Amino acid sequence: MRTSRLLGLAAAVVLAAGLSACASSAPTSTDVAGGNPASDGAFPVTIEHVYGETTIEAKPERVATVAWANHEVPLALGIVPVGMSKATWGDDDGDGILPWVEDALEELDAEAPVLFDETDGIDYEAVADTKPDVILASYSGLTQEDYDTLSKIAPVVAYPGVAWGTSVEDMITMNSEALGLADEGDALIEDLHAQTDAALEAHPALKDASVLFSYIDPNDLSQIGYYTAADTRPGFLHSIGVPMPAIVEENADSTEFYLTTSSEEADAFVDVDLFVTYGDESIIPVLQADPLLSKIPAIAEGRIAILGDATPLAASANPSPLSIPWGIEEYFALLEAPLVSE
Repeated sequence: MRTSRLLGLAAAVVLAAGLSACASSAPTSTDVAGGNPASDGAFPVTIEHVYGETTIEAKPERVATVAWANHEVPLALGIVPVGMSKATWGDDDGDGILPWVEDALEELDAEAPVLFDETDGIDYEAVADTKPDVILASYSGLTQEDYDTLSKIAPVVAYPGVAWGTSVEDMITMNSEALGLADEGDALIEDLHAQTDAALEAHPALKDASVLFSYIDPNDLSQIGYYTAADTRPGFLHSIGVPMPAIVEENADSTEFYLTTSSEEADAFVDVDLFVTYGDESIIPVLQADPLLSKIPAIAEGRIAILGDATPLAASANPSPLSIPWGIEEYFALLEAPLVSE
C-alpha cells in the first residue's frame, strides 16, 4: 500500500483527537464516521459559493459528500464520512472506491461509508438516510435544484463559480472550513504543493512542455476535442507552471470544460509538445496515418501519452487530495516518457 505525508497528517490528527462513534440512531451502516477534531469555537462558519452562502452553526459530527472527490478532504484530515459518492470510473476492483481512498480508510482503520450511486443523478433519499450535519460538494456540478433539495437535508457547500472547475486548493479550503479545520486544510495544501513540486523536479522534460489534454475518436478523425483551462486536468498542470498550448490560452476565459475544432485546423496545434489522451497505444498509428492529423508535429513524432481508459491512473489525472500523493510520480513519468524517447 502506498501511503503519504497526507495520511501521516491524518494519522496525527486522529491520534491527537481520537476516533469516536457517531451519536445517532441512524442505521449501523452509517455509523463509520470518525470524530471531528475541530474545536466548537471554530463555529459558526459561513462559506460563499455559486448559489450564495452557507452557514454551519455547529461542529458537524456526521459528514456526507456528493460528487467526485469531496470525501477526500475529510479523509485526509482524519474524518470518515457517513456517506460519499460511489466511484464508477477508474475503480480497479469494482467496489466503488478508488484505491487511494481505500488506502486512507485502511490507514484510519475504518469501514467503507455508505456509497451514493450518482449514475442517474444525486440519490437524495440515500443522502438523507445518512442523517448528515453537512454536505460537502465544493467540487461538483450541482444544479440549483440539486442545491435546494440537498439544503433541505443539511447545510450544503456548493462549488465556488464554474461547475466542475474547482481547483484542488479551493476544494480543500472550502471543505476544511466547513469542518472547522481551516488550518489543517492549509497544511494539507502546503503538503500537496511540496509533493507536486518534487515530482515535477524529478521529471524536468515536462516542466516546459506545452501539454494538451485531448480526445480524438478513432472512428471519427474529422474533429479534435480538447479540454480547456476550466477543466481541472489541464488546470492543475498549468497551476504548477506547465505551459498551455495557444489554442487553450485563447480560450482561457471559457466556462466550457471541453471544446472541439475541425481536423482541417491542424495548424492550431503546431505548438503542442505533448498530446494526452485516453485509450490504448493502438490509437497512435491511426492518428499518424491520417493525412490531416499527421501534420501536427507532436502526433507525427509520437509525442502522445496514453492514459489507460477507466484505470486508476487515468482517474488520478483529475487531481484530488489523496490521488496526488498516490500517483503523481507515476503520472508525471507517463507524461514525460514521450518527450524523452528517441
